[in-house]
Amino acid sequence: MTIPNYISGGWARASGAESLPIVDPATGDALGRVPLSSRGDVAAAVAAAAKAFPGWRATPVVDRIAVLFRFKALLEDHIGELAELMTREHGKTRDESAGEIKRGIESVMHACAIPTLMMGETLENIAAGVDCETIRQPLGVFAVVTPYNFPVMIPLWFWPFAVATGNTVVLKPSERDPLTHQRVVELAAQAGLPAGVLNVVHGDRVAVDALLEHPDIQGVSFVGSSAVARSLYGAAAASGKRVQALGGAKNHMIVLPDADLEATARAVVASAYGAAGQRCLAGSIVVGVGEAYRPMRDAVLEGAAQLRLGHGLDPDVTMGPVISAAHRERVAGYVDAGERDGARLLLDGRRATVPKHPAGHWFGATVFENVTPEMSLGRDEIFGPVAGLTRAGSLEEAIALVHRNPYGNAISLFTRSGAAAREFRFHAGISMIGVNIGVVAPMAFFPFGGSRGSFYGDLKAQGKDAIEFYTDKRVVISKW
Repeated sequence: MTIPNYISGGWARASGAESLPIVDPATGDALGRVPLSSRGDVAAAVAAAAKAFPGWRATPVVDRIAVLFRFKALLEDHIGELAELMTREHGKTRDESAGEIKRGIESVMHACAIPTLMMGETLENIAAGVDCETIRQPLGVFAVVTPYNFPVMIPLWFWPFAVATGNTVVLKPSERDPLTHQRVVELAAQAGLPAGVLNVVHGDRVAVDALLEHPDIQGVSFVGSSAVARSLYGAAAASGKRVQALGGAKNHMIVLPDADLEATARAVVASAYGAAGQRCLAGSIVVGVGEAYRPMRDAVLEGAAQLRLGHGLDPDVTMGPVISAAHRERVAGYVDAGERDGARLLLDGRRATVPKHPAGHWFGATVFENVTPEMSLGRDEIFGPVAGLTRAGSLEEAIALVHRNPYGNAISLFTRSGAAAREFRFHAGISMIGVNIGVVAPMAFFPFGGSRGSFYGDLKAQGKDAIEFYTDKRVVISKW
C-alpha cells in the first residue's frame, strides 16, 4: 500500500506514479510504500496551508493551545503503539522509541506555554503622550523538512511551535520511515487541529526543492546532513525565506584521569551506540587524557562488546540494525578506510549477524584506536555504531584536537573537577556542552542546535529561539 499525503484535513493520493519501499530494517519485510510527490502536490499542500492561515491566526491563542493540550494527552495515551510502529520502521529498540516519543512530547508541552512566550513589551511615555509596545505576530506558511533518525521527535521540534504561534505548516518527513508520524498526524486531527493547519507531503528532493522555491513559504526548518543543510540554507535564503538548518556532527567526549570510570564508560557506550549510532548527538570520538586513556579504552571496549544486537521488539536487545543495506555498506566503507589509514581496529562489527533475522541490516559495535583528525574516521560523520579512541596529554590539547574538526554540534567532558569543568566550558567553543553527560540533549525549553559546520542560520530549534523564528516582532508607537 502506498501511503497518502495529508492535505487540508484529509488523506490525498499523490499525483505521481513513482514510490519507494518502506522496509523493516531488522527483518527486510515490506511495510508499505511512500510516494514521490510532484511539484503539483506540494503546491496543493501550500495552497491549503495558505488558505487556513487567516482563520488560524485569528483563533485566540488559548484556543490554539487547547488543541495542543489535547494532542499531548493523546500522544501520552499512545506511546506504546507509536513506539512499536517506530521500532518496526526505523529499527531502534522499543525503549529508545518510547524515549524519543517522550522527548517529542516535551516540545508539545513547551509549545503549550505560547501565551506567555509570545508576550511583548510596553513602555509608556517614550515622549510626551507617546507610548511604545512590541507585539509578536505569525508570518504565514512554514515548511518543515526532517530526517529518518528521529521520525517523531524532530518534526515535533518544529511544527507544534509554528502552529501554536499562529502559523500553518507543510511537513516533508523522511521517505525512509514516515509511518509513525502518519499516526501522529491522525492524533493531531483527533485533537481538533483544523484542516489545512498541518499538511504532509511525502517525497524526495523534488518535493524539497518545490518547497524552497514556493513564494508562499515564509521560512524553512530543516535537519539533515551538513552538505544538504548548507545547500538548503543558501537556496532558501536566496528566495528571502527564514532558515534554520541543523546539520551533521562529529562529537567528542573528553575523559580526564579523575573521572568516575564506571559511570563514564556507561555514558560513552550509550552515546556512541544508542540508535546504532544514527543520531547527531552520538559521541563518536573518545579522547582519553593522560592516564585516563588505557582504563577508558578497556572499559569502553568491554561495554561495546556486551551490546546485544537484534530486533528492537525482542527482549534484552540493546542495539538494533542500521536503517538500510546501503547505509550498512556506507558504514562498512568507513571501517575499511580506517584500517587503510592506520587506525587500530579493536572490535569489528562488519560481519555481525542475527540468525533469527538473516535479512536485517546488521552492523555490530565497532571500536578503533589511534584515530587522528586527518582520517575519515576522525573527520567525517559516519552515522553508525563506530567509535574512535584517541589520546591527549592535557585538557588544552584535547580541546585543540576538537577544534581541528569542521563540525561543532556537541562536546562532553568527564571529570570530578569543577575547575576543569569551568575551563572546559569557557574554551569548548561548541554550542551544546556536556559535563559528565554522554548525550548532550537539552530539554525543549532550551535551544537545540550546533555551530560551525553543524548549523546554518541564526535561530535554533526549540526554546525561545523557536518563538523568535516563527514570529515577527512588530513595534507599535501610539499617540492619542
